[in-house]
Amino acid sequence: MDPIADSNCCCCLGRVYQRLSSGRGLWGVLVAGLATLVVGFTLQRGGETPAHGAFPKLAPIHVGEQDWPWWRGPSRNGVAPHGPPAPLAWSATENVVWKAEVPGKGHGSPTVVGDRVYLTAAEPDREVQSVLCFDRATGKRLWQSTVHEGGFTTKGNQKSSLASSSVACDGERLYATFLNREAVFVSCLDLSGALLWQTRMTDFALHQGFAASPALYGDLVYATADSKGNGLFAALRRDTGEIAWKHERPKLPNYTSPIILEVAGRPQVLLTGCNLVSSYDPETGKKLWEIPGATEECVTSTVTDGTVVFSSGGYPRDHLAAIAGDGSGKVVWENKSRVYVPSMVIHNGYLYAVLDAGVAMCWKASDGTEMWKQRLGGTFSSSLVLAGNALYATNEEGHTFVFRASPQGFESLGENQLGDSTFSTPVICGGRIYHRVAHEIDGRRQEFLYCLGTK
Repeated sequence: MDPIADSNCCCCLGRVYQRLSSGRGLWGVLVAGLATLVVGFTLQRGGETPAHGAFPKLAPIHVGEQDWPWWRGPSRNGVAPHGPPAPLAWSATENVVWKAEVPGKGHGSPTVVGDRVYLTAAEPDREVQSVLCFDRATGKRLWQSTVHEGGFTTKGNQKSSLASSSVACDGERLYATFLNREAVFVSCLDLSGALLWQTRMTDFALHQGFAASPALYGDLVYATADSKGNGLFAALRRDTGEIAWKHERPKLPNYTSPIILEVAGRPQVLLTGCNLVSSYDPETGKKLWEIPGATEECVTSTVTDGTVVFSSGGYPRDHLAAIAGDGSGKVVWENKSRVYVPSMVIHNGYLYAVLDAGVAMCWKASDGTEMWKQRLGGTFSSSLVLAGNALYATNEEGHTFVFRASPQGFESLGENQLGDSTFSTPVICGGRIYHRVAHEIDGRRQEFLYCLGTK
């Protein structure tokens, strides 16, 4: 049964349950119980799960100017919204506004909307995948909503987690993607944590892990699931979870998130990896253009200067290329830099990156001229974030290097240590940094979400 049929089945069974459970006598109870079991079986299989039998009217996406509503921020490019200056210095005791315990292990970045902060989490001991909500001002945990229980896998890269994607928020609803029971699910919650719908998107053959975050645009939520067993890129309706359109992808492992950017005068949904760079119309799903050229496995999310898009990957070859976004298929320039995991930032005509091996670099975006490079140290998985003219780069040991976004040369603005490890990308908005890190406490790993800034 396809996801839309699953959705209709769920709705019908829910109405049957409501009618039968209101009946009297043992027969009514037994039949209602049977209906409950069937509903539970259907939901376990996946499909769209309406929590209350009817869907609220879909509202336009609306978030605040000082919010960070989804992966890579409001402009989807790692650039913080203009606002109060973020701190350049911090530690476990300096410029800490608040910190909050986070259960389990996860690499998803915080999502900050309104007066709340949202985060995905996975607890292997309880086999629970959830979305957490914190008060933006105090860090108090307001709720934790279980999205999946059971269905965990122990396969994959030891660095990966089962909560590596970031929540997307449209101002009224939350959207999260998880790998569970060897399939990728897209789930929608309201702002109180109630599950509104859940769609089993596709089977997933785990290789290294799953980390693709959902993206929002118009009435749709976009999700990717590239794997050796089955590859799919789909757009789902934000209100119901029904699949509006979809494209099969090559049966290859890949880890990138769909990114919607304005390129060559029009919005485009961009995907890299599986040996392709692909562009789609975000409303209709029509493939605008596609060229071979990206490497097989990519993790980074592409960025653009409005004319070209930048593809980078690291397996089976190191790869960085600037590709014309007009559909001509032209590769403007390329080199063999290994920018495999950390996503890049473009600023004032220059492309900035931190190689996985810990070297910061700057290129002229138009022709690939190398402006400078500087060894930072450590291994990097977190993506670059730009706030004002300051770039923030965090290595896997929790050490953040802050340096100026300037083509003139590397200029350090500060170095800061927080926690013992992190694979999550910090987010910056409203003059504060929201940072997910792990501490080793008495031989036990414990994650915390920090809010850094001046009180």
